[in-house]
Amino acid sequence: MAINLQKGQKIDLGLTKMTIGLGWDPNDGTGYDFDLDASAIMIDSDRKLVSEEYFVFYNNLNSPDGALNHTGDDPSGKNSDGDDDEAIVVDLDKVDPRVEEILFVVTIEDFERRKQNFGQVRNSYIRVVDNSSHQEIAKYELDEDFSIETGVEFGRLYRKNGSWKFEASGIGYRADLSFFLEKYYKGQIIK
Repeated sequence: MAINLQKGQKIDLGLTKMTIGLGWDPNDGTGYDFDLDASAIMIDSDRKLVSEEYFVFYNNLNSPDGALNHTGDDPSGKNSDGDDDEAIVVDLDKVDPRVEEILFVVTIEDFERRKQNFGQVRNSYIRVVDNSSHQEIAKYELDEDFSIETGVEFGRLYRKNGSWKFEASGIGYRADLSFFLEKYYKGQIIK
């Protein structure tokens, strides 16, 4: 039986191989497809990206430690038909020891030109699926009205006392993917 999480709720996972599924249904009639992108940011104890290769997204599908594998981009939001739009397969046994936290964010590509935001998206969620049983362990549905937000931190995996836990975050930003990279990257970003 899956746990329906509330914003800020934390759970002990008790498993190491999982898939983090992210889903959404764009509203019709905006004139453009919705290109929402799921990303994972692997950060250290200073809350900074371990290195740029640990930023897993549509142009970098695998983390160098082999712990994360992004299954690919859904550029229109129409591929899922009720299931996950994008997913990231996780093996916590392979996570680089410097990584203390893995943030899962979803951003809207080209939101300014297309005049899009999360207020035009419904049925948004993040869920944790056990890879051995294929059973959903936990799910967090974004139920707040994010009428101006264009980037959302949906959830995070984090180490505490030697074990991994999951937290449903639900923190919205008026930002794009580069905002998250700038927030957590130590080096210089060339635009």
